[in-house]
Amino acid sequence: MRIVSVPPSRRVWIFDLDNTLHDARPHIFPAMHAQMNAWLRARFGLDEEGANAMRRHFWARYGTTMRGLVRHYGEDPRRFIRETHQFPELDPMVVGENALHHALARLQGKRLVFSNAPRHYVEQVLRVLGVRRFFDAVYTIESTRYRPKPALQGFRLLLREHHLDPHRCALVDDMPENLRAAKRLGMSTVWVSPEKRRMPFADLRVTSVTQLPRLVFRHGHSA
Repeated sequence: MRIVSVPPSRRVWIFDLDNTLHDARPHIFPAMHAQMNAWLRARFGLDEEGANAMRRHFWARYGTTMRGLVRHYGEDPRRFIRETHQFPELDPMVVGENALHHALARLQGKRLVFSNAPRHYVEQVLRVLGVRRFFDAVYTIESTRYRPKPALQGFRLLLREHHLDPHRCALVDDMPENLRAAKRLGMSTVWVSPEKRRMPFADLRVTSVTQLPRLVFRHGHSA
């Protein structure tokens, strides 16, 4: 992993949010999918099965349902994400780990969040997790001009805006497609996944971000 050859103070850790810094699968994703399906049913006159199929198809092809709607139907991305990311009772829905604070504190260098979700939601989750203070910047779907990961445009905007050399960066993400894109740009990559299989474009695999400092220390003799 190239980043471990960089002095610790010059390393840049770029973290995804959902299913990376917290587990969105039990509560948040089901609620988010229900909101999106309701929006698609109202907009296109679909039944639940048709809305679910459209949402999943666009997500698989473009990284977000929103991107497919913009590309094929000219929908307003701001309206879509505003109406499908409403969580007035978010706090009990966030599933985090107590050790996350300690793990982030041990990773020297700059730390950023890079999420395909909208800013209001990302900031809410970071607040609930109690980790916002560990991040130098938060990069969201609005920051990418609505070109989500794995599109390279969003990555390049982030690198340019923060004057970052990709060889000093590591993307920590649960989505293989995002890691593949980061690898193409020269970044190191950390796959957050319970799967045992190896990915040629993943330098490290962890089941939890809390494992990362120990593995970085092992590989680079410094965290």
